[in-house]
This record gives sequence, C-alpha cells and structure tokens, in this order.
Amino acid sequence: MKPTLFALLATTALIAAPAFADDRLAVLETYADIAEAGYADSLATAQALQAAVAALVAAPSVEALAAAKTAWLAARVPYQQTEAFRFGNPIVDEWEGRVNAWPLDEGLIDYVDMTSAAVNEENDFALLNVIANPRFTLGGAEIDAVEITPALIGEVLHEAEGIEANVASGYHAVEFLLWGQDLNGTEPGAGARPHTDFMQGAGCTGGNCDRRAAFLVAATDLLVADLEEMAANWAEGGAARAAVLQDPAKGISAILTGMGSLSYGELAGERIKLGLMLHDPEEEHDCFSDNTHNSHFYDGVGIRNVYLGSYTRPDGSTVSGPSLSALVAAADPAVDAQLRAELDASVAALGSIKAAAEGGMAYDQMLGLGNDAGKELIEGAVSALVAQTRSIERAVAALGLETVAVEGSDSLDNPTAVFQ
Repeated sequence: MKPTLFALLATTALIAAPAFADDRLAVLETYADIAEAGYADSLATAQALQAAVAALVAAPSVEALAAAKTAWLAARVPYQQTEAFRFGNPIVDEWEGRVNAWPLDEGLIDYVDMTSAAVNEENDFALLNVIANPRFTLGGAEIDAVEITPALIGEVLHEAEGIEANVASGYHAVEFLLWGQDLNGTEPGAGARPHTDFMQGAGCTGGNCDRRAAFLVAATDLLVADLEEMAANWAEGGAARAAVLQDPAKGISAILTGMGSLSYGELAGERIKLGLMLHDPEEEHDCFSDNTHNSHFYDGVGIRNVYLGSYTRPDGSTVSGPSLSALVAAADPAVDAQLRAELDASVAALGSIKAAAEGGMAYDQMLGLGNDAGKELIEGAVSALVAQTRSIERAVAALGLETVAVEGSDSLDNPTAVFQ
C-alpha cells in the first residue's frame, strides 16, 4: 500500500529549556524500553510457536495442529502492540514488511480453491504453488526450490518481482499454512486445514506434505530470525534505540508519527474502513484464522501504551516510566486529558469488536453487506481512531514540534478512489 500523506503542523513555538530537553530524553528512554520489551516478548512467543510447529511436523495430529494454532494466536498479542513503533522509526518500517505483510496471494505458497478470490489474474505468481513445484521460472531465471529454506523464502519468494501480494514470509504466511484458506466469505467459520496436510507418506492430503512441512518450518524459523534482529535493534546499544535517543525533538516526533499513522491511515483506514466499504473479508487482517478482532484491539492498546509510557507483558509484569502524556500535560493539560480519554475510547470501541467476535460474530461476518450491527461496531472504532488522531495533532502543536507527517488512506481521504 502507498497511502497518501497529510501533515500535522505545530502552531506554537518550540520549547528549548534544558530541563524540558531532559524530560524528553527520559520519555524516549521509556519508549525504547517498551519497544525492547515488546519485541523481546514477540520473539519469545515466536520461539514457542517454533517449538509447536516442530512438534506438529514431527507427529501430525489434531492436537498438535491445535497447539500450533494456539501458539500463533499467542504470538500475535505482543507483536501487535509493537506496531506503534512503525512509521516514525525507519529501521522498523523498512523491516515490518518481512514479518506482517498482508494481504497475500496464498496460491504463491500452496494449493488453493480455484473458484476462490485467490485466483488473481493480475499477478502472474498468484498460483505459483511453490510447495507443489520444486523448480520454476522467476524473473526469467530458473529457480531451484527443491530445498525449502529461510533464504529461499526471504530472498527469492517474498515480494517476488516487487509485487506486494507475493507474501511468502511472516506471521500471515505461517497463519495460512496452519489454517488454510477461509472459504466462508462473510458467513461463520475460519480456515479448516486438516492436520493430514502435514502427514508424511500414507494419509497425506493436499499432496506434497513433506514440502508443506518444510515450508512451514522454514517460514517459522525466518520469523524468529527476523524478530531476533528487531529485538537486538532496541536492546542497549541497538541501532533503533540509538536513533530515537539521538535527537530528543525528533524522537518525540517519531512517537507521535507512529501513533498518528497507525491510528489513522493504517488501522482506521487500510485495515478497517476499506474492508467495510468493500464488504470484503479478503481485506481482513488475520483472515485465515479469524483473529482480526484481536489484531485490531492490540494495535489500539499499543498506541495507548506508548503515550502513557506503560506496557504490560504476557507474564503480567509492567515496563513503565516517564511518559509522553506527562510531557503533553505540562504543556497543555486540556490536550493531554482529551487525548487520554480518546485513547481509552478507541480501545473500548475496539474492545467492543473483540467482545462481539468472541461472542459469536466474527469480524468477517461484521463486514457482510446488511450486517447493521457489525457495521455499527466497525464504524464506531473508525470514528474513535479518527477522533484521537485529531488530538494527536493537538499534542504536536502543544509541544511545539515541527511538521509530523501522518499516513493517510483513500478510504478516509478520498473514498471515491477506492472504487475506481
């Protein structure tokens, strides 16, 4: 996606007192500590997923597949909370596509229903099916894919020939391999891949079970390696930590850029509003597992985390410290109070979607044409996210920062373009 940009322009003078600079540095230390913890937790849960995948491949069973799915779902909770570190931090934004790119043309990886939306005539590789084809031509070159490795996935297949839909790595590639396609449209039900798709020899379904298992293992190993890289970037001495601490004014701008871009263009626009406009479950973020309600919710929680300077880890412990909220409150208490209230409101609106999904109305059902209750829930979340973005604009002004560019979305800024 290449969303448009709009600017949040500050209208007050830059405050330059040394004490304020010290306060900003303390806020940035908290921000980096939360990032370090979030990526460390993402890595730890991905390593648990890696172990569950190894057990599934070693002895496929209903129970082993369910355990791998549970591990994948658990891994999404800390990772989604790290998405607020995107956009303002180039090191993260340039890396993110390797681990969370979506949507994907799943036929690049494995078999698909030939009557489904996976048949994408605009993408020559949408039905490549690497699992079934150990040798193929890509970019005019003969590719030897007899051995499926992390390097093959990450360096050859992922976004092959610059096509963003050629997603071969990350959480969603693993998700597809565990769940399979969700062929239910906006009706109840997630993907239903059988455990026998990983059965070696007799009992194998879907064909090429050995290669499917190899792809799943390699994709999971690559995910772990990519998360190791980012966790190191935020640890003491890491490049991302150093970059955000180098210039306090730019560092604070990075926080607000990440908050605003995720809140507005990415979450409210590309991930939520667009799917509702099209009534299309293919635009659902975690579309194979029907876990989108959780992904949206924890994105919202992550935005609030970085503003309040506090993150609750999977073990219940907390990483916290001097917050951006306190910094804004010192400059303009009313702006801080309004933004905190709106962050709580957006998390509550996303929580209502989560509660409805857990109560039996999955997110893809909410997208269905004529589902007024689902539409109301989704539009409530969009409105709350847009409202808090306006207050993020006010926070930028209150702190006297220079221009902060926030990602936009045609679904919010130019709706007619969506249908052209």
